[in-house]
Amino acid sequence: MSQDTNAANSLHVGNANNQTGRSRSPFRQMVVALLHDKLALVGIFLVLVFILAAVLAPLIAPQNPYDLSQLDILDGRLPPGSQSTNGMVYLIGTDDQGRDLLSAIFYGLRTSILVGISSAAIALVIGASIGLVSAYTGGRLDSFLMRVVDIQLSFPAILIALIFLAVLGQGVDKIILALIVTQWAYYARTIRGSALVERKRAYVDAARSMALPDRRILFRHILPNCLPPLIVVATMRVAYAIMLEATLSFLGIGLPVTEPSLGLLISNGFEYLFSGDYWISFFPGLVLLLLIVGINLIGDSLRDILNPRREG
Repeated sequence: MSQDTNAANSLHVGNANNQTGRSRSPFRQMVVALLHDKLALVGIFLVLVFILAAVLAPLIAPQNPYDLSQLDILDGRLPPGSQSTNGMVYLIGTDDQGRDLLSAIFYGLRTSILVGISSAAIALVIGASIGLVSAYTGGRLDSFLMRVVDIQLSFPAILIALIFLAVLGQGVDKIILALIVTQWAYYARTIRGSALVERKRAYVDAARSMALPDRRILFRHILPNCLPPLIVVATMRVAYAIMLEATLSFLGIGLPVTEPSLGLLISNGFEYLFSGDYWISFFPGLVLLLLIVGINLIGDSLRDILNPRREG
């Protein structure tokens, strides 16, 4: 009877702490801290600009670069500021197919951001679930899952993606699947380390003594306390997924030529890079660089803000 009373009191204290944490709104504190970090503000600005450009591409792009009826091969490889025969001005030039490079970048951002965010989000759900179950269960299951993770992490991510795309072929769905396979192990390893610490807390013992379902203990009590490192890793992995997709598309095995992508745009102009037509690869590469830098700035700031040893 006394043990049940102590367990109930421990869980009550834990719930009270959770309510106190919610009243303090940790998410709001994180947002405020981000807004007070100048480098994070630069990253947020860059990412928001590129996301808006991607979402509004059909409305703000001067042309649909993948509508053949709007293209003129005679306008191919025009330098920035050139004007076409129909009076259209190409602010940053055209590629070898006569596509307006600015419009192609807008449409390429849509694919790159979609692939990066969706693959990272799905990999996070899969990896976090496996890591939580592994840490909470322990024993042979934990050993087996972690050996699978070790094997996964022992291979270069680009090699695994190359093998999957060679088997499955090209396409947005195929490259998302390949990126999920290459990323889930990072989330599993990260959350397992945090969950192993949380599993020994008093509130977990209290929840077990009250015969709460394991699913509720995992996702209602342990998972929220493992989110800070997971958020940081997720931010970094989004940038890595975008970069890996661009690398695969540059190599010609990621997305087909009918699907716009920053990596494909860079690849299309690479052969002209040293012949004077630098803009075909330079501007898509610059946009990709700024996008990755913006995401990494946010991730670096979140890492400092969510650091438990951080004063204040």
